[in-house]
Amino acid sequence: MRSSRARRRLASLSLALAAVCLSVPAASGAYAADIGPAAAGKYVALGDSYAVAPGTREYDNPDDPCRRGPSTYSRLWAQQHPAYSFVEASCSGATTAELTSQQVPQLTTDTTLVTVHVGGNDVGFVDVLKNCILTIDDKDCIAGVEAAKAAATSSLPTALASTYAAIRAKAPSAKVVVVGYPRLYTIGGSCGILGLSDRERTALNSAADTLASVLSAEAAKAGFTFLDPRAAFDPHTICSDNQTWVTSLEWDKINESYHPNKAGHSQGYLPLLNAITG
Repeated sequence: MRSSRARRRLASLSLALAAVCLSVPAASGAYAADIGPAAAGKYVALGDSYAVAPGTREYDNPDDPCRRGPSTYSRLWAQQHPAYSFVEASCSGATTAELTSQQVPQLTTDTTLVTVHVGGNDVGFVDVLKNCILTIDDKDCIAGVEAAKAAATSSLPTALASTYAAIRAKAPSAKVVVVGYPRLYTIGGSCGILGLSDRERTALNSAADTLASVLSAEAAKAGFTFLDPRAAFDPHTICSDNQTWVTSLEWDKINESYHPNKAGHSQGYLPLLNAITG
């Protein structure tokens, strides 16, 4: 009789101990969820040279044509959000067609965040800059800028729409951030008469404005978020009296010219991306 009661008491005690043991991990898990990251995710960065390292002079491999490096806004964001896995698909020189064929396939259905930084190469903006640097007559530079702006308003919207549709198809649940391009110059600033004229500088700034208009419109149509860097970069453009966030003409390494530098990535693009993503 006593042994039977003892066994029942032992069984009750065992059940009580089991209940306590089960409750401890549950409470710990709830606490960890409250103080830790809201959720893990997957971030995929797509883009052209503005999304990788030209301008920073820091590269994983200087011989890699994609020219990726450690100081870009996407790398810095990933470092600040270690709960996210990170895929850097961006590659210098990419057009919308190349991004769609070579970078978009790296998206997966579990992707939760995408940045896409493309469009400048589609309208030949690099060639426009080179033309403005190498020609003496303002008219030649301005004519090249106007041709690029015409391409941006005529053919670029269709190309972007196709690229954005491909991104959504591969990452149906992701938040997609379309990243824009800054203006390059402060007009009437500290450069004086050296280098390009203010007419040429104004024309180049207008190209950034045209790109922003097209990118923002197509982003809205696709249901994506547009990151507009112009207001943040304006006090830090070439010829400003402040720390510059974009590189000027660098004759020793032309392909470093007219790109966001380390400060442009860390103080310009990164806070803007954080403001969107949290």
